[in-house]
Amino acid sequence: MIVLKTTAISTLRSASSKQFTTFDSLTKSKTKRIEPGAPATTIAASDKPGMITRLWLTFPGWFWRHWDTKAENDPSTLKKLILRIYWDGEQHPSVEAPVGDFFGIGHCEFRHYVSRYLGMSSGGFYSYFPMPYNSVRIELENLHESIPCDVFFNANYEEYEVPQDGQGRFHCLFQTNRLGGSDPLPLLDIQGNGHYVGCCLSMQGEELNYLSYLEAPEYMYIDTESAEPTIVGTGLEDYFNGGWYFRDGEFHSELHGVPLKDTLRSMISMYRFHERDAIAFKENLRIAFVNPWEAQHLKPFWYASTAYWYQDRAAALPAKLPADRLMSLYRTRDTDHQSYP
Repeated sequence: MIVLKTTAISTLRSASSKQFTTFDSLTKSKTKRIEPGAPATTIAASDKPGMITRLWLTFPGWFWRHWDTKAENDPSTLKKLILRIYWDGEQHPSVEAPVGDFFGIGHCEFRHYVSRYLGMSSGGFYSYFPMPYNSVRIELENLHESIPCDVFFNANYEEYEVPQDGQGRFHCLFQTNRLGGSDPLPLLDIQGNGHYVGCCLSMQGEELNYLSYLEAPEYMYIDTESAEPTIVGTGLEDYFNGGWYFRDGEFHSELHGVPLKDTLRSMISMYRFHERDAIAFKENLRIAFVNPWEAQHLKPFWYASTAYWYQDRAAALPAKLPADRLMSLYRTRDTDHQSYP
């Protein structure tokens, strides 16, 4: 469970405090270069039990570099630098997502926002999701065509003498696609025992000045194969604790927010995290957003989502990263990389 009690900060614990880092004490280099097109690079690993308590990184390439004015820059690096995390010696990652999407915004844009568990804070990307493990390996892969990524990375962790009982393994699934206006938006479809703790969702309408995709409430199917949902809501922005298509615009808070909203460009990024309201499941969980409006009143849209949950063991994700669809969004700000159906 990700709930942190108010007494947790003062509770004594039996652990060794350590940090993974890209800083090289011999060369004094702060970064690890992730070359485009090269095999994935391991940036942290341990075969001893522990728990990551804070993860942070940053890299240039998505903004103009005043110290190297001739350097190539492209905001799509936020979508093409891929984070993967493997727990407990598993061959398949339990976390796999573009860096921009994992930290909350899938539009190839950086927006300053802070929440309790994820954020983009004035140039940095951070996570405070607790991530227990018996062993861990973290890697990055650069899918950009030409830009190398010089990554600054730090992850604080606790190391234990023996594995800790009762701690779930953190998972993150990334998905993206173009959908018809009435198509359900599939967020998660998993087997196992655990609890869902939230998501980040970026959306963009094919046509300008269109947000009617926000009419779609959440449908949650918990430990059932029935066509009837266990939980159903009243609207997509309602699930993210807003209303009226987030009528007062962008905001960020501890557990929910809208870091990006641009009605003219028909685009929005939202997040919500669950603590006491985490969705527990023992066998399976399926979540989708389904628009109740008639199809003739709806228009195509694009989405990119990251869903976060804990399971009782490290598990392979139900789908591989859709590398061929990473840049399937309709419009990318400040570039001529426009794509249309």
